[in-house]
Amino acid sequence: MTETIADILRRSQLSVTDSRKKILELFQKSGGALAHGDIEKQTGPLFDRVTIYRTLQTFVEKGIIHTIPTSDNSVKYALCKEQCSEGHHHDNHVHFMCDDCGTTYCLDHVTIPKVDLPRGFKQKQTDVVISGRCNKCH
Repeated sequence: MTETIADILRRSQLSVTDSRKKILELFQKSGGALAHGDIEKQTGPLFDRVTIYRTLQTFVEKGIIHTIPTSDNSVKYALCKEQCSEGHHHDNHVHFMCDDCGTTYCLDHVTIPKVDLPRGFKQKQTDVVISGRCNKCH
């Protein structure tokens, strides 16, 4: 059974608000990653920049979405897998960004290899982003 948007929000102990429902719905429909600007365009004047930003930050903190760095030092966001939870992201996969269409894909089947760090170093997050041309643009 597929979890509803309201179920996801409640499981994360979040109030079910119009902005949270709409933004989460956009992620579910997109099938890929979204930038803050993408969400702003799709919601129009419904929600202001600050509301969108705060909603995205809350979703990251609660393990609903994860961040993906981009080559221009901005951030995109994508839905987490079910095993992510508040403060514990387990999205240890590679991301692919298409240079032609701009779509970002989570390559769930390609895991980030373990990196042996020097003594005294502690890993917080590892991001692997591959750029190129996707199968739709080839």
